[in-house]
Amino acid sequence: MIGYKYGANRVIEPEGVLPQTAFKISNDTNISDNEILIDVQALNIDSASFTQIEKAQNGDVEKIKKYIMDIVELRGKMHNPVTGSGGMLIGTVEKIGKNLLKKTNINIGDKIATLVSLTLTPLKIYRIKKIYKDIDRVEIDGKAVLFESGLYVKLPSDLSENLALAVLDVAGAPAQTSKLVKPGDSVLILGAFGKSGVLCAYEAKKRVGPTGKVVGLVASEKDKESLIKTGFCNEVILANAVKPLEVLSKALEANNGKEFDISINCVNVENTEMSTILPLRDEGIAYFFSMATSFTKATLGAEGVGKDVKLYMGNGYTKGHAEIALQEIRESKILREIFEKRYA
Repeated sequence: MIGYKYGANRVIEPEGVLPQTAFKISNDTNISDNEILIDVQALNIDSASFTQIEKAQNGDVEKIKKYIMDIVELRGKMHNPVTGSGGMLIGTVEKIGKNLLKKTNINIGDKIATLVSLTLTPLKIYRIKKIYKDIDRVEIDGKAVLFESGLYVKLPSDLSENLALAVLDVAGAPAQTSKLVKPGDSVLILGAFGKSGVLCAYEAKKRVGPTGKVVGLVASEKDKESLIKTGFCNEVILANAVKPLEVLSKALEANNGKEFDISINCVNVENTEMSTILPLRDEGIAYFFSMATSFTKATLGAEGVGKDVKLYMGNGYTKGHAEIALQEIRESKILREIFEKRYA
């Protein structure tokens, strides 16, 4: 049996939509001829999603486990009903549909990381073995299905699995940064010492060159000191990203009173849209990688303050994103040390 390229045959309700927007999809492990079955070892839950779940369950690990199990049981996928986001997974290829055997570059037994959201990935969890709250990771016994259109990458042999998973989880952010940032640009990065933010800071500093400027915004003095030591930012400011006027004042001060060409939002909390938009010049670019972003708040907010800016929503995929992110870790000893200390 051949399923739809985009997995529409998996949709249970409502009819006529694709798996990502569906409320419920089938997580049946009997795959079609153009699907791949994965034996799942770990989920990397989207940062905004995990933060919401942890707060809602008061940090109780057993309650977090139950909450995640309940979502997957109800929906057939890990699709947080509050944030609307998911994450990605790592696992071993267990079976390849016969129609994909000649089309794919993987074999049974290969370790892969999926590069599509858990919000569209059929997932079955038999048991949650362990939760690592500090890195948003959930180790499980489970199965997942990848559609013909699904993106994935073989885990590299020169990096540990945990390190590769952490980097690939946010690969879209530095890759999009590499496309958007040009020599001489001034760039503001909100959440600049988080997982995606520090990769963006590194990439932005590389792209702006000696005539540009990168300003990183963080929420704690500890992160400020750590980010300064990396050298990835020309200036580092301490501000609350949900307070746009505070961000505007400190950001402009750090940029010699000038508005920014580009701002990149990598925070994992709500209501930071205007902190991203206000510091921009007219026709500047706001890139929202954060899944806590509200499209409505961003568009109406920009309109409300008369900002003619380009708004880019955080598409987690751009061509070559996995390769770009992994190459950053390979070429920067500082980045690698940060990720190994936090995630590996």
